[in-house]
Amino acid sequence: MKKVVSAIIALVIVGLMVLGYMGAAEHSRHEGGEAKAIDPKEVIFEHLGDAYGWELPFNHSTRLPLPIIVKGGDGWHCFMSSRVTGGETYEGFCLAKEGDNKGKVVQVAADGTETRPLDLSITKNAAGIFIAAFIVLCMVLSLAKWYRCNGLKAPRRTLGMLEFVIDFVYTDTIRPIMGKDAPKYASYLLTVFFFILTMNLLGLMVIFPGGANLTGNLAVTMVLALCTFAVITFTGNREYWKEIFWPDVPLGLKCPVPMMPLIEILGMFTKPVALMIRLFANMMGGHMVVLVLMLLIFIFTGLFGAVVGGATAVFSMLFTLFMLLLDTLVSFIQAYVFTMLSAIFISMAHPEHHHG
Repeated sequence: MKKVVSAIIALVIVGLMVLGYMGAAEHSRHEGGEAKAIDPKEVIFEHLGDAYGWELPFNHSTRLPLPIIVKGGDGWHCFMSSRVTGGETYEGFCLAKEGDNKGKVVQVAADGTETRPLDLSITKNAAGIFIAAFIVLCMVLSLAKWYRCNGLKAPRRTLGMLEFVIDFVYTDTIRPIMGKDAPKYASYLLTVFFFILTMNLLGLMVIFPGGANLTGNLAVTMVLALCTFAVITFTGNREYWKEIFWPDVPLGLKCPVPMMPLIEILGMFTKPVALMIRLFANMMGGHMVVLVLMLLIFIFTGLFGAVVGGATAVFSMLFTLFMLLLDTLVSFIQAYVFTMLSAIFISMAHPEHHHG
């Protein structure tokens, strides 16, 4: 029975995705009142990119409005995105339709020139980050409340699974890597793990509050990597900095040309870059594969007709379901890998003093 229910849920999820992409395709085809061929590149980047509204899966042309906060030449302005997402101009601001600022809020001057204001808007990705942070906070506070009320009694169901994951990440990953420093950095590393995991799983959902491509956004992964870089930089001990600027290698590799110090300094910055690119590329790749599989339905329908499109839909949905299950596993793996590498890099900033 459980297998049947799981299969039904999976088919419903895939069905919702198909309906959502059908809505996006129809919106793209009839935008401006004229039917046009589907542009796969446009549809893919529309779904993976940021936006000033949250699209609905059954009606892609209708979006949940989000607040736009901009500072133009005449001061600050705050209004809902529904004021401009239909192509309108509100208080001198609109969404650019072409150029480098396409899709971004611009201020239109009296002579028609467009300038990019200081934009602090709550976009889809920004709202998704707040939602992910709220979910993580609720999970942590719920588990803390359980222990306050029940002492050391083991929780069950959802809280029990949460405790199991925390114990696994800390006991089998953080503590073996960091040793006696593990309790000091466990709060940061566990927060990073659950925050990335939540963002990954929300990105696989097609309806609110999911659908935002957070870890597939390079800016988001860059900030996460910079957080680890900041921890490494500001907590590294004396021995760590000595190994960077005066490593324990033959003098010829340090003077007169500081070859090894330059390599060590370069290594400081390659660590966060590796964290950033690894998470971004893996999550972006999974999302793009799912989108391409869905778009195959519309591409083959347009080329060969409804019969071939219907047959393609069967295979596309099956492969999409497989990719969604694989992406769910990848979501856990990438959160785990980011946490593990962060623990390794932080532990490398606390080497023990060498005697002799």
